[in-house]
Amino acid sequence: MRPGTHVWPHTGPTNCRLRMHLGLIIPPSGCRIRCTNQTREWEEGKVLIFDDSFEHEVWQEAETFRLIFIVDVWHPELSQSQRQTLSPI
Repeated sequence: MRPGTHVWPHTGPTNCRLRMHLGLIIPPSGCRIRCTNQTREWEEGKVLIFDDSFEHEVWQEAETFRLIFIVDVWHPELSQSQRQTLSPI
């Protein structure tokens, strides 16, 4: 994500998944994500996990770009039979 980017508040399409962000290249400050009422910063080599069906937004106020690896996983409360009725994530 380029410096100066603001991803306005939005929600994901389903609560059947959790979204994982692995920080690959994270500037020292200025990269934040808010999910509901909690705001966190990414850290290189660490994973943030959140349910993107809740409202969230992102600020990229650092002077250099931010790079994360995004992985979606099934919500752990879904049973195997429930997962089989859904489209792949």
